[in-house]
Amino acid sequence: MHLKRLTLILIIMFYSLPAFGEIIKPNNGIEPIQVVKIQLRGLMNNDEPNKDSGIEQTWEFAHPNNQRYTGPLNKFKSMLKGASYSMLLNHKEHKVDQIYLTKEVAMYEVTIMDEEKKYYKFQWKVEKYKSSGPLKDCWLTTSVSQPLNMGSSI
Repeated sequence: MHLKRLTLILIIMFYSLPAFGEIIKPNNGIEPIQVVKIQLRGLMNNDEPNKDSGIEQTWEFAHPNNQRYTGPLNKFKSMLKGASYSMLLNHKEHKVDQIYLTKEVAMYEVTIMDEEKKYYKFQWKVEKYKSSGPLKDCWLTTSVSQPLNMGSSI
């Protein structure tokens, strides 16, 4: 009996996951650290399964105020491909450390190693969306600092 129940739960969980390459949409069940990790995984594999799908995934979790400032999407893509943030695209590894967390705001220190094995640190701020609508109570990125170059891993 327990095996059947476990199998059913696993099947339901599997089918509720997004298909490979499908953009994950914000919902109020996604925790703030998960938001950062979803964005970083997308950027790490930016062109999988399609060109710039990682940037598009990151855009989905950008706070509407952030989108107004950095958008539209094509402008956001250009910004991420520019000198200030290009090291995020197709980076080799990342580490996320929580700096602080409240009921409304979370701040993380993100360290990435880029394709050239150089390390960079960012401050990644995520806030709970308070306005009405489909994003209400979803955690969304409100800012990402300029990178701090930490040097080479060699």
